[in-house]
Amino acid sequence: MYKILVVDDEMNIRRVVREYAEFEGYEVDEAENGMAAIEKVKNNDYDLIVMDIMMPKLDGFSTCKELKKSKDIPVIMLSARGEEYDKLFGFEIGIDDYVVKPFSPKELMARIKAVIKRNSSQENVLPERLVFDGLEIDLAGREVYVDGKKASMTPKEYDLLFYLVKNKNLALTRDKLLEEVWGYDFFGDDRTVDTHIKMLRNSLGDYRKFIVTLRGMGYKFEYSQD
Repeated sequence: MYKILVVDDEMNIRRVVREYAEFEGYEVDEAENGMAAIEKVKNNDYDLIVMDIMMPKLDGFSTCKELKKSKDIPVIMLSARGEEYDKLFGFEIGIDDYVVKPFSPKELMARIKAVIKRNSSQENVLPERLVFDGLEIDLAGREVYVDGKKASMTPKEYDLLFYLVKNKNLALTRDKLLEEVWGYDFFGDDRTVDTHIKMLRNSLGDYRKFIVTLRGMGYKFEYSQD
């Protein structure tokens, strides 16, 4: 049974998430603020954390950064604010998904299922080390090197890049990327993909040129040795 920690200062939000999650078969624990969440994580193992951003004592972003120092637990962030800056910042610090309040509990359950499935089924044992000019990708070690220097990338940037290179020179729609990289299609949106492509390009420096935009469709990793 997967175990979820719900972190929110609103008791009603915690209650609703708990009811739906327990109905889906998850074990649920609660924390009313970031400080309480940190203590919970120190003493327990969780498969996923659902966490609000705006909380007393310690906000969700700061809590997430603190938790990531010791444990790599998937995080779905909840927020009443839907600004692109908040989403981008969240993804940069390593969250897995971002849900804007008010939200549909059924949609949240679908996102929880997708994130847990994706993280529990990831097999990072491929031996290949791919080289594209000065861009080196170690699939087994989940590391990327730009001109010999290790790139600092979020887990989702890695997942997106790896999927693009495994499908080198193939056109990939945004919906296909959402389905394969995020684990869902209906609940995603184009901006999720576009935001991560922007982040990925920044991480790749001069080799951003390999990620080609297909206007009105999606993206592809384009590379030829000729």
